[in-house]
Amino acid sequence: MSIKLGVPSKGRLMEKTFEWFAGRGITLGRSGSEREYAGFVEGVENVELVLLSAGEIPRELAAGRIQLGVTGTDLIREKLGQWESHVSELAELGFGHADLVLAVPAAWVDVSTLDDLDAAAAAFRAQHGFRLRIATKYHRLTREFLRGAGVADYQLVDSQGATEGTVKNETAEAIADITSTGDTLRANHLKILEDGLMLRSQATLFRARGAELTEADRKTLAELSAQLG
Repeated sequence: MSIKLGVPSKGRLMEKTFEWFAGRGITLGRSGSEREYAGFVEGVENVELVLLSAGEIPRELAAGRIQLGVTGTDLIREKLGQWESHVSELAELGFGHADLVLAVPAAWVDVSTLDDLDAAAAAFRAQHGFRLRIATKYHRLTREFLRGAGVADYQLVDSQGATEGTVKNETAEAIADITSTGDTLRANHLKILEDGLMLRSQATLFRARGAELTEADRKTLAELSAQLG
């Protein structure tokens, strides 16, 4: 048995992850064509590279099918209830930075805070007969955040596409989404609430808490942790 390391299978996250490990003496790479999800590891023994989508990595860690994985903090906390019982953070990688934020139309001049949103949501329901809609891919995190803020009169609308466009398309009144610069929000005439920062996310190396390990695996993990230190 070998330690399985899950890494995003394409794009900038994969490239930056490869660079991060290379800077610590470990070479990760694809084997075969870009269409093949096979890879190799050089510079450390008994470690196997598994190429997955970033969204799959939390599930595979929680199931113990991989022992290590690189993915965003946002995905871990959204996809895994009580995430700290499933995984532990080994290292923040310093890239893939993004903020999960709550944003409303810029034209809502009287709505700048969560308290304002709470009042606006109650008024919206009284006027329209249904709850104010918030479009998001992050249902768990949004519910937890709004519950903590005391905002209750809303409904979540699932968004798997361009979330920022849902307000313009009149399928939602507000959004909860990831942003790096805020440019796309501004381009769609949205503003972040003053207290609307829900989570700061970045690419992070996680270790599965529930994975079964042999003595050889434990030794490999100790050596790997020391090398990555």
